[in-house]
Amino acid sequence: MTAARRMAKRVVRIIALGAGAALVAFSAQADRIAFIVPSQIIYPGQTIGSGGLQEKTFTIKASAAGNYVLSTQQLVGKVARRTLLPGQPILVTAVNEPDLIQRGVPVALVYNSDTLVITAKGIPMEPGHAGDFIKVRNLDSGIIVSGTVLADGTIQVGMQ
Repeated sequence: MTAARRMAKRVVRIIALGAGAALVAFSAQADRIAFIVPSQIIYPGQTIGSGGLQEKTFTIKASAAGNYVLSTQQLVGKVARRTLLPGQPILVTAVNEPDLIQRGVPVALVYNSDTLVITAKGIPMEPGHAGDFIKVRNLDSGIIVSGTVLADGTIQVGMQ
């Protein structure tokens, strides 16, 4: 065996030992943290209730734990954005608040100026949360207008 080959084997061994040391160092920095996980499949669009959730402990860096759901209060009443698998931790971004405005369900349109308030019925062209700017078809005129979804479920149209 040539000297170059022996040196190459020695370098490979050192690299392998270094990777093992890094793995040991990683596991020493990880913590055991309890996450809330589903006990059954939750499909996209499904509202999450308190039933069907359980606590499960995982080994993870504490700094990364904030990306995952840690309590049932973060989940109950929310809607799944993607499929949530049983026994798997849930990313905070995998759930959303339920839509306040549903596409195709009639809502009240409100135009409000200092001395004048006009209301009408409209059909939303898209779903929305409070504060979203969405398009709505006025039922009386058929014209599509844009407005801001308010917390009470109405849509404010017109200039502010």
